[in-house]
Amino acid sequence: MARFIRSVRDARGLYAALVWLALGYLLVFSAFPLVYNIVISLQTVDLFSLASFDRPFVGLQNYRDVLSDPVAGTVLWNTIRFVVLSLVFQLAIGFGLALFFQQDFPGATYLRGLFLAGWIMPALVVGAVWSWILAGDFGVLNYVLRTLGITERNIFWLSDPDVSLYSVIIANIWLGIPFNMILLSVGLAAIPRDIYEAAELDGAGAWQRFFTITLPLMRAPLGAVVSLGTIFTLQQFDLFAALTQGGPSNASNVAQYWSWQLSFQTYQISYGSVVSVLMIVFVVAVAAVYTRSTRHEQSY
Repeated sequence: MARFIRSVRDARGLYAALVWLALGYLLVFSAFPLVYNIVISLQTVDLFSLASFDRPFVGLQNYRDVLSDPVAGTVLWNTIRFVVLSLVFQLAIGFGLALFFQQDFPGATYLRGLFLAGWIMPALVVGAVWSWILAGDFGVLNYVLRTLGITERNIFWLSDPDVSLYSVIIANIWLGIPFNMILLSVGLAAIPRDIYEAAELDGAGAWQRFFTITLPLMRAPLGAVVSLGTIFTLQQFDLFAALTQGGPSNASNVAQYWSWQLSFQTYQISYGSVVSVLMIVFVVAVAAVYTRSTRHEQSY
């Protein structure tokens, strides 16, 4: 024991202890749940067998059952729309704001902080705020639309199957814009100003400078934002829980919420694990593509 304490007092021993603590944390809270989830997806597990450990091994049959479920097609299409539309608008608006805040003007720091105030709020709180905004009978959005003469009757944003998914997308876009703005602002700040000055002296206009300087030099930050945005969007659960609960009739149901429903509402725990494993595979694929692209860029 005394030898261990002396090694910890030494800098090298302290570093080793910290590494082992971090490794233990990852094994207990990341690796074990991941492996356990994969094992459950290959077994027949429900509420009763979860406690008794009487779990017959069925191999890939659970995956075939989930993929052949009629709900799976709807959930997949909803998930694709949710991820793609969220990323496109978060990236476009976030990039525009990052470019805007690159300009020097009074109050820029305070305005940037105001945008961040929404991002630091828990997603469940954001969902509660947007549920008031999008309420069909007394929501702020319907009041504004009627006042401007855009619509004559209330739109039931959260209960109409034609618009319920887009309502969650709008809330998620609002939530993710500050994250995109901050990351892209860091990338823009790393571009040397003298490149823009030289281009301007050569007669390049604002759009020419954007397409020939800004976009090429922002490839790595844009790739990071897209990769992280995809992962964070696929993890978005709280907004669905607060706004639509996947309804009506699965019109706004996505993979992450469907996995929770299968596991904790219908207690088809194996099927819920299957959905989460498929999501993990997709996220790993996205991360692998981004890592490969960044290595390719660094080799030049």
